[in-house]
Amino acid sequence: MKSELKNYSYIFIGSLFLSYGVVSLFIPNALVTGGTSGMAILGHYIFKLPVGMLMVLINAPLLLLGTKYFGKHFTIRSIIAIGFTSLCIDAMIEFLHVGALSHDVILAAIFGGIAVGIGLGFILSGHASAGGSTIIAKIIASKTSIKASSVMLVIDMLIIISIAFISKNIDLALWSLVSIYISAKSIDMFLTRGPSKKVVHIVSTKIEELCAQIVLHLGKNGTIVQGNGIFEQESKRMIFLVVENGKVPRLKELIQKVDDEAFMVVMEASELLGRGH
Repeated sequence: MKSELKNYSYIFIGSLFLSYGVVSLFIPNALVTGGTSGMAILGHYIFKLPVGMLMVLINAPLLLLGTKYFGKHFTIRSIIAIGFTSLCIDAMIEFLHVGALSHDVILAAIFGGIAVGIGLGFILSGHASAGGSTIIAKIIASKTSIKASSVMLVIDMLIIISIAFISKNIDLALWSLVSIYISAKSIDMFLTRGPSKKVVHIVSTKIEELCAQIVLHLGKNGTIVQGNGIFEQESKRMIFLVVENGKVPRLKELIQKVDDEAFMVVMEASELLGRGH
């Protein structure tokens, strides 16, 4: 029960972010988001039908597909997410009369993309889908190593390119692509919570001295990895660390002080799980 309450809280918050981004930034500037929301907005421009109603009509068959792969609980949560988002969009337009946050297409593309990305991030965190493209993306992601956000980006780009040919407005189509890219990156950052840490690998002939300095100045979390060099198969040891961004300069100083011939590689820690994370 506690887990489901958390899921639905994420869904409702995400629906509000998504709806506000569409109503206050996308629709007033004739920008089109991707997925079924993009199809619904395009239908709104062409047929003058409510965006929320079109979203429900487009998503209905795709939810049946989601049931097959993710079960009834996923489908129920997705129905509520899509229904609440559709209701919020129509309510904001028809009853609350939410106005444009900006009429600058550049600002609308950037901040609309962020709002939609955060909204979708919340909804995905609630183990639900906000529409067709996310359902398809989750299916592909579950069967392959490709991230859901990457699949969504490709699908959405194809939708926008199609819209560009239909509307013959290349400028707005290009800005829509910018907003979709920003949305995809926002989803990634939201889902991974953007840890402010780096993964560091250090190869040195003075491992013991380095470990002593690292424990003394940075903490005792780390791993020594044993390996062999590819040339002449010489034995080598490597230190594996996860370090906060602010401590990387201090780590470099320690390495240079102990062994100025050490080899160091620093990478982004895009996601951390387990033991304190």
